[in-house]
Amino acid sequence: MEFITVFTPAYNRCNLLKRVYKSLKRQTDKDFRWMVIDDGSTDGTGKYIASLMKKTNDFQIEYYYKPNGGLHTAYNEAIRHLQTELCMCCDSDDWLPDNCIEKIRKTWKKKGRKHLAGVIGLDCDASGKIIGRRLPDKSVIDLNELFIRGKLHGDKKIAVRSELYQSIPPMKTCQGEKNFNPNYYNVAVSEHYKWIVLNENLCYVEYQKDGMSSRIYKQYADSPNSFMELRRLYLGLRKATFLFKCRHIIHYDAECLLAGRRKEIFGSASPDRVLCTLFYPAGLVYYAYIRSRCRKF
Repeated sequence: MEFITVFTPAYNRCNLLKRVYKSLKRQTDKDFRWMVIDDGSTDGTGKYIASLMKKTNDFQIEYYYKPNGGLHTAYNEAIRHLQTELCMCCDSDDWLPDNCIEKIRKTWKKKGRKHLAGVIGLDCDASGKIIGRRLPDKSVIDLNELFIRGKLHGDKKIAVRSELYQSIPPMKTCQGEKNFNPNYYNVAVSEHYKWIVLNENLCYVEYQKDGMSSRIYKQYADSPNSFMELRRLYLGLRKATFLFKCRHIIHYDAECLLAGRRKEIFGSASPDRVLCTLFYPAGLVYYAYIRSRCRKF
């Protein structure tokens, strides 16, 4: 069995998958398998991957098709099929440096333990510039603590123990919503496990205009129930500070209003009735701001 699965969710990104594939072909360590989760593509993605499976013999390729449901459902599907020790997501608009798998495998084999989640490294743009900032110069970090204290800057590349992803219930699918942030999995894992720091480039990132990183306010408006679930997770974190809770309570209140679930601000289903009530005016203002921003799209 290979050491790690690189999984790629894709929806009508056949043109970009070619770049992902080329970067995998260049890997100095071929101890991996590539899993493509086709989220209902209509651009020939299936035929393209089938052609690669016939001609590629230096690493295994897996392909799974599912009806279009959004990035989080593709994550759920990928996690269901994992068999390797570690896994990592390489989005369709990303590609890996030639020694990515080699770096991860050597780091994990040297430092990996059952009480650790996996390896976390850096994302860079096409020129090699770090997205955000470097990670702290420590051997291991508490990822949620950094997140809560606002010290996690920019996206990072994570290689996680597959069994930890599989121990978490799949992200919920809310009818008509496709924007549940898959970071849900990493936050849930980080409540119980720390990460090995690898302050090196593990992924090149090129954000697309139609990607998850763009049009965030439209995502709030289109998928408020999904974001409510994400806020519930954040608000229940063990090390959540008062300021962190206040910020996400405002988001939660606004998302309740967007979802037409106002009762869950004040009722028994509220994650914190006192704070939800206290910050309701701010949530109402933020709700109006989100609606105004969405008129631009």
